[in-house]
Amino acid sequence: MTLELRCQCGSIHGRVNPRRAYVRATCYCRDCQAYARHLGRGDVMDGRGGTDIVAMNPDAVTFTAGEEHIAGLCLREGGLLRWYAACCRTPLANTPHDGAVAYVGIVAACLHDAADVDAVFGPPGRIVLNAESASGDVRGTPLALMAGGLRIACGIAMAKLRRQAPSLFFDDGGQPHRTAYPLSRQQRQSARLEPA
Repeated sequence: MTLELRCQCGSIHGRVNPRRAYVRATCYCRDCQAYARHLGRGDVMDGRGGTDIVAMNPDAVTFTAGEEHIAGLCLREGGLLRWYAACCRTPLANTPHDGAVAYVGIVAACLHDAADVDAVFGPPGRIVLNAESASGDVRGTPLALMAGGLRIACGIAMAKLRRQAPSLFFDDGGQPHRTAYPLSRQQRQSARLEPA
């Protein structure tokens, strides 16, 4: 079974192989909240500011149409690269700067059928990251978080042992296909990452 990935306007299409997923988690960090605010897509967050993310091996994702609409940004120097649909500002994913690290966090809102997503990965909220940054009461999940972190680390290590080539947003040399532009100071203030 594969899941359909697409941006809100339908210009970008892709497929996700759920067998290559590591974990599903809800992240309440300030950066994920700022990312959604900067894109004008608060609708991807839950009522307390959490973003539903499925962490997986990048080989699990294939774009089938609209790759030319993919754009990138980074919120701060050395931070994650965050990829989105420039056509409709749908957040798509986050990655490390190094394409050789076999990790991509797909924003679950761009996976087409929520019922299928829940059926395959389980319900959101079983693993919670950065509960202290939530805009309401959110209970942390320390044991599930530890188990999920180990699963991600094992997946990345196994890909390194297999000498998996960079893919998805990166060329064979591990460099991003597109520039992920850093936010300006004004944009960072507008996204509430730093005081005005």
